[in-house]
Formats: sequence, C-alpha cells, structure tokens
Amino acid sequence: MTLLQKLVLNLLPKRWSEAMRAESESWLLRCLACGLTRSLWEAGGVRYKGTSRKKHAIVWCPQCRRLRLMSLELKTNG
Repeated sequence: MTLLQKLVLNLLPKRWSEAMRAESESWLLRCLACGLTRSLWEAGGVRYKGTSRKKHAIVWCPQCRRLRLMSLELKTNG
C-alpha cells in the first residue's frame, strides 16, 4: 500500500475512504504492450470522481518488467 493510500484510509472519514477505494478498484490499468490488466488500487493509485475516459499513464508493468504506457479504463459489468 502506498503512502497516498494509507493517508486516504487513515485521515479521511471511513465512508469517504471506502468510497475512494471502491472507485479506485473499478478503474483498470491495461498495459498496451503485453495486455496485463490490474486495478488502479492494486497498482498503488487512487482515482475518485474521475470523469475522463481516455487516460494513459506510464507505469511499471510487472509482466514486462519495465515502464510501459498503460491505458486507464473503467471496468464494465459483463
């Protein structure tokens, strides 16, 4: 767990921190090179009340074992 995630969980009211965690877990990072997909929360990030749909970030890919461009996508039910 990153320092930012610890701060969110410990300093904010429980209801807010649970909502932030749940929303962060619903966002997925997908490696554009190998296709590895994991939740933003699992990767150490926090996203709350985000509205943009086409985001990209340079993130460490544990499968490629290097920095890679990853797309940030909202998990869909189904």
